[in-house]
Order: sequence, then structure tokens, then C-alpha cells
Amino acid sequence: MEQPLQITARNLELSQDVEAVIRREAAKLEQFYPRILRCRVLVEAEHRFPGGEVVAYRVRIDLTVPNDEIRTTRQIHEELLTAVQRAFQACARQLEDYARIQRGDVGLPETMPHARVRVLFPWEGYGFLETRDGREVYFHRNSVLDGAFDRLEVGSTVRFVEEPGEKGPQATTVAPVFGGRRGRRHQPER
Repeated sequence: MEQPLQITARNLELSQDVEAVIRREAAKLEQFYPRILRCRVLVEAEHRFPGGEVVAYRVRIDLTVPNDEIRTTRQIHEELLTAVQRAFQACARQLEDYARIQRGDVGLPETMPHARVRVLFPWEGYGFLETRDGREVYFHRNSVLDGAFDRLEVGSTVRFVEEPGEKGPQATTVAPVFGGRRGRRHQPER
């Protein structure tokens, strides 16, 4: 990284061990894309009452790469290290996709196949797409570009990159088609 890692904690103090884990995970990101310019990590504690017990931890990662930024939406979990781990896993997936596009391994978004959102589970942070040929493809909130997961609706049209997952096909990158085509639905060909 060209600039030093920035770690910010809100409503809590991070131990040296947690900071060491964050530094180690941030260094691993350069395996996916070595030209990271800056990495900022925000860790927040959500308290039940002011000064009360911690209910959950939120972790957000912002990366600056040449000509772009990659933002990992806030990963929430009641265990701090799990929230950190999930945030870095999501960031690594996004960075991998970015690197593929930069290398030309993946077509530009205009060439990605289209699908529609068939089912959304907003509280759980995932959903399923229905492809034009009627197949079902899993996607996670972290695979949705530009933090647009919360703007998706059932029936929204998206472009996506598909890979085999542990339990079937999954979309590693989902690009919502908003603007003049928002809400436009396609009928799956059968």
C-alpha cells in the first residue's frame, strides 16, 4: 500500500491483538490486487444503552485503488473478530472481481448477462437471481456493486458474474441496472 493503513474505532478501544489481526488481513488484500493505494478500516461497537454492554460490532473497509474506490458494506456480528473476518472476506471478493475486470478476464459490465432479482432476504443480506434461462443464482449483499443492495427490489434487473459455489451457482459481482431501466423486468425464456 502506498499509504499507511488507517484503523478507526468508534465506541470501543481495540486491543493490540485485534489491531494485529486487522493489519494482517489488510496485508493479505495485496495478494488479490497489489496496487492498493490506501486502506481504511472502521470498527464500531453498538451498545444496548449508552455505556452499556456491546450488542454488535460493525466493520467497514474502504480501499482506494487507481481510478476507483472499493467499499465493503458494514459487516455486523456480535463477535468482534467474526465481524472483522467477514468484512475482509467480502473486501477480498470485491477486490478479486475488480482485479479480474482490470486484467480483462471478465467482460465489462455492459457484457455481463442479465437476470432479475427473484427473492430478497434484506435482513440476512442475500437473495437469489433468476437468469433468462430460468436458473437460480445465489448472491450476497457484498457482491452488489456500489453498496446498492438496499436499493434492490424483487423484479429489479441486474447484470452479474457467476461462479460455482459450495451449494450451487453464485454471483460474485452484481451490478444493478438502474436509471431509465429501473424496475424493468424480463420474462425468463423457457
